[in-house]
Amino acid sequence: MERLVNLSRFTRAGSAVAVGALAFSLAACGSDPEPAGSSGDETTEASEESGDDMEGGLSGTVSGGGASSQEAAMNAWRAGFQEANPEATVNYDPVGSGGGRTGFGDGSYKFAGSDAPLDDEEMAAAESQCGEGGVIEFPGYVSPVAVAFNLDGVDSLNMAPETIANVFLGEITSWDDEAIAADNPDADLPSTDITVVHRSDESGTTENFEEYLYAAAPDVWTAEPSGVWPVDGQESAQGNSGVVGAVQAGQGTITYADASQVGDLGSVAVGVGGEFIEYSAEAAAEVVAQSPRTEGTSEYVYTIELERDIPGTYPIALVSYSLACTTYADEQTAELVKGFLSYLVSEEGQQAASEAAGSAPLSDTIREAVLPGIESISAG
Repeated sequence: MERLVNLSRFTRAGSAVAVGALAFSLAACGSDPEPAGSSGDETTEASEESGDDMEGGLSGTVSGGGASSQEAAMNAWRAGFQEANPEATVNYDPVGSGGGRTGFGDGSYKFAGSDAPLDDEEMAAAESQCGEGGVIEFPGYVSPVAVAFNLDGVDSLNMAPETIANVFLGEITSWDDEAIAADNPDADLPSTDITVVHRSDESGTTENFEEYLYAAAPDVWTAEPSGVWPVDGQESAQGNSGVVGAVQAGQGTITYADASQVGDLGSVAVGVGGEFIEYSAEAAAEVVAQSPRTEGTSEYVYTIELERDIPGTYPIALVSYSLACTTYADEQTAELVKGFLSYLVSEEGQQAASEAAGSAPLSDTIREAVLPGIESISAG
């Protein structure tokens, strides 16, 4: 009989840090920052009038946006960075990975977050802002993608990859289906209809989840992975918080979302290597640690080819990337981006994200590999 491996669940510790971060600055959400190649108005009025920086600190404003999966971690990073640099403001608009990549490519954002690496077309757009070979791309946030559901009286279920795929395709339509019951003999499963909730926006979380299904259940899930959900006629919502809210509001609902946002919803322990593995930061970190770096990328592009069948690991791990340029038009923007990303990848920054979002801190190996790119950031 397959056995359930109970790895540690996410905690919500550090939520005060994330909430506190919101007080620093929300002004840039919905604004139109100038392209990365522009100069001038990334400073605050106070800095422009006084010209005074805190000794050893940074001042001014820099705006980014992108993956909503990073939202809780980003709030913690902003809080920590701004505490050390009281005259600096970092804004982040969680518009989704697709919006982040587009905004970085057209210069609307000075930095961005994305749950999927830049493709060739997106890299070309980014290089139009950063210069050829001038794009920095590295994993800043690692977290499980939870398969979360709302079903009275049921907190956790085992599901094989093929079962998950058939549920999200709409082929399995009832919670007491024999495929679910077979892996959960002790569960009291109701005949409630299953309602799938997926992302309405182009999403790196969607692409990541599809990549898992495509790799783990190829005979069932045959659609090529993309950031757009391929199944018509299902319920949808914007962002990670949107799909989680829709599931919380329903009964018999199920979705995929960054595990930091699923709260008290039930979750699926995923079948891998003859076991069922519950999501945890540790199990997600192991997937990243044992997966190879993508070959053939430029010097400061560090992306990962995730393996989905490593025993003892949680296979639906999300690697969310940070995007920046090696060169900016003005010194202040360059120093702000450099300082903020340096904090983001530091042990302190990664611990702050872990406490706020339950993410897996970067390994020393990855940190050492990506720091040269961050340290190269300058004005020119």
